[in-house]
Amino acid sequence: MRSLKYWLPVIIWMGVIFWMSTGMFSYEQTSRYIVPILNFLFPWLVPNQIDMLHELIRKSAHITEYFILGSLLFYAFRSGSKQKWCLRWTMYAIIGVVLYAASDEYHQSFVASRTASIIDVGIDSAGGLLSQIAIALGVRTWEHKLN
Repeated sequence: MRSLKYWLPVIIWMGVIFWMSTGMFSYEQTSRYIVPILNFLFPWLVPNQIDMLHELIRKSAHITEYFILGSLLFYAFRSGSKQKWCLRWTMYAIIGVVLYAASDEYHQSFVASRTASIIDVGIDSAGGLLSQIAIALGVRTWEHKLN
C-alpha cells in the first residue's frame, strides 16, 4: 500500500498522456484554439509563421508532459529513500520514459487524426532526460548549500 503513494501519480499522469494522444489533441483540434490566440497576439505574422509557432507549442507540450513523467518516475523509483539521488533511479526513469513514449506513439498509430512519429519519441525522451538533469542539478545544489 505504501508504494501506491509513489506510483499512483505515475499511473494518473500516464493516463493523462494517453488521453492527450487521442483525436481531441490532434493538430487540427489544437489549431482551433491555439491559432486564433496566436493571430491575436501576433497579428503581423503570416500563416506559415503562425503554423510554425503552433507546431513549436505542440512539441513543447511533448517535452513538458514527459519532463513531468520523468520526474514522477524518479520519485516513484526513489520511494521515500533517505538518499536523494541514485544513478539507478535516473536510468530507470529514463528507460520508463522512452518505453512509454514509444508505446504512446504506437497508440497514436491507431488514431485516425494522429500520426505516429519516431521523432516524437525522441522529443518525449528529451523531456524525460531533461527532468533527470534538473533533478541531479537540484540535488547537487541542495547538497552544496548544506555543506
